[in-house]
Amino acid sequence: MSRSPTTTAPPAVAEPFEALRTDLPEAILGFARDRMAQGQPCALVTLTGIIDGAARALGAHMAVAGDGGYCGYISGGCVEAAVAREALLAIAGGEDRILHLGKGSEIFDIVLPCRGGIVLSIHVLRDAAPLGAVLAALTRREAAALVHEPGQALAMRAGPAATGPEGRRFVTAYQPALRVRLLGQGIEARAFLAIARAAGIETGEVAPRQPPDPATLDPRTAVVLLQHDIDRELPLLRAALASRAFYIGCLGSKRTHEQRRAALLADGWSDSDLRRIRAPVGLFGPARDARAIAVSVLAEILSLSQPEPA
Repeated sequence: MSRSPTTTAPPAVAEPFEALRTDLPEAILGFARDRMAQGQPCALVTLTGIIDGAARALGAHMAVAGDGGYCGYISGGCVEAAVAREALLAIAGGEDRILHLGKGSEIFDIVLPCRGGIVLSIHVLRDAAPLGAVLAALTRREAAALVHEPGQALAMRAGPAATGPEGRRFVTAYQPALRVRLLGQGIEARAFLAIARAAGIETGEVAPRQPPDPATLDPRTAVVLLQHDIDRELPLLRAALASRAFYIGCLGSKRTHEQRRAALLADGWSDSDLRRIRAPVGLFGPARDARAIAVSVLAEILSLSQPEPA
């Protein structure tokens, strides 16, 4: 139900405070699951509607515990404490709420900097099992979703899904975390590794010359080949092409890539196979120094890893 003015005093609730600074869905769901395991009541807040633009995408979450601790973002950080208070009131009352903020809202004292409006579903969690099931699927590198109908329990849905409304229900889709397999050496590889890890991206072990097992390169894995010798690169590249990796990037000039293409075509790879290779690698270029190459490659990976807008 929507929030409406009331003449009765709201129940006393804890003071909201940011307990964990993150916008990663798996961290937010884990926060709620863990707090519930500790005996804390919790609410999950989901961005389910956008009017004329918003800072976050549909499906963005906050988790709010009964002691006032919260994490996640449904905007740019400007309204999260106020939303947490609304969630605490929902927890105290034991009922789900729909909250409108910004454009079209009855709450005139909260204005979003983007001048748009957002619709938030505040769900008082009754059972942590669906959260645990989603987190277990993501740990297995499998897609999953949460399905919620206002006033009803959450349900976990296995497999790929699209975030957005589905009749009276709202579906929030989750994908396994982005990870990068770096097959490289030298100063470019060291710079890339430092920047990727600083961004919190899983990189695993670096294998400069050992071809990876294609089965370990799933559709949420990017393969980055930072090699200076095509003969050493080709066995690594063949393994990447045999996988389901969503991104394969190779260092080198256009001339180098033509040599690479000729060698792979001679091996029997098709033009469609070779179109998967991003070369010269990177979102912008030509980049010459190691830091610029690293930033350019990571920017390209991130630009291609985002889900399609709902």
